Amino acid sequence: MRRALVIVLLLAVPAALRATVLIPIEFRELVTISSTIVHGRVVDVRADWVDGRRAIDTFLTIAADEYYKGGPGDTVVVRVPGGQMGRYRTILVGAPEFQLGDEVVLFLRGNPSTGAFIVGLSQGAYRVAPDRTGRRVVTSPILMGKSADQTQPIVRGDPARVPLAVDQFRDVVKRVMAGGAAR
Repeated sequence: MRRALVIVLLLAVPAALRATVLIPIEFRELVTISSTIVHGRVVDVRADWVDGRRAIDTFLTIAADEYYKGGPGDTVVVRVPGGQMGRYRTILVGAPEFQLGDEVVLFLRGNPSTGAFIVGLSQGAYRVAPDRTGRRVVTSPILMGKSADQTQPIVRGDPARVPLAVDQFRDVVKRVMAGGAAR
């Protein structure tokens, strides 16, 4: 009798299971599906309500230093899912966070004047920072796969994640766009 009661209760109370799965994107695919690839600096960060006040997104304004692909103007508006307004906050696992003044290379899809999206969330956001010698280098996101059907373990000190100088990174992107090898 107890078993039947437990089974009836379990069937009566449906459980919604949700998960976020980030599939690593190959660099060649990242370059190919991006409509705009911009290197620039974050000059404005603002959060705003979306979907009828059901969620909050963060809107970035990027002052473009250089376009590797596309090129709509001096600035690009980027829409990142998640953000905070007062005591309300929306979080999306895998969405990158930005601060005013961050230097980045972003792989974008959509309309850059009204709010393009970063391809692959964090996978399409590359940070630019000085290395020990003061040279500005582009660091790749941790989650990068060799192909869509392979997983890649995260290894501390992995030589495949060596930062590239900004000019070298731009050359790699241009080679991929021309149909050459990524590295």
